[in-house]
Amino acid sequence: MAIQTGKRGRPRAITSEMLAEAACELFLEQGYEATNVAEIAQRAGIARSSFFNYAPGKAELLWTALDERIRDADDRLPVRECVRALVDGFAPDALALAIANAEAMQIEDHLEREGALRMKRIADLAAAALRREGTDPLAARVLGGAYGAAVLAAISAWAASGAGSAPLEEHLERALGVLGGSSR
Repeated sequence: MAIQTGKRGRPRAITSEMLAEAACELFLEQGYEATNVAEIAQRAGIARSSFFNYAPGKAELLWTALDERIRDADDRLPVRECVRALVDGFAPDALALAIANAEAMQIEDHLEREGALRMKRIADLAAAALRREGTDPLAARVLGGAYGAAVLAAISAWAASGAGSAPLEEHLERALGVLGGSSR
């Protein structure tokens, strides 16, 4: 569904999610690499320069909701609570749409690259929580990496299965189950 722009009066409010939706439309039409920031901004009905108020570039655009959660996460919580808070109430969004339609959007490489960055940030967050719980620094880094992988694997499984079909939290619990009782 194309984003509508008004012709008169006060400009309508735009959100990063609306920009991401416009980007997904274009990625489906012409592929990720062939789409530029100016086209995304035009589709969303904003100036190219305004785009950068929402995201540093098209590479980060699909990840803004997760990035905000990672940035706002509380590593003083026990590690599993910290990781669960990242996905609690996460609604289907442009990222899920892109994952589910990665081939059609020609976005697989982007998702892999950008996903690895988020996995590292989550791993660092989880490792910090584990160290606060008294876990040895080496073990905290190893387990932190496992928690980062669990979150990204859960997001991928959730998107691939139809993001609205089951809550992301259920997929995360399955992924955390692979870690077993390793809270440390």
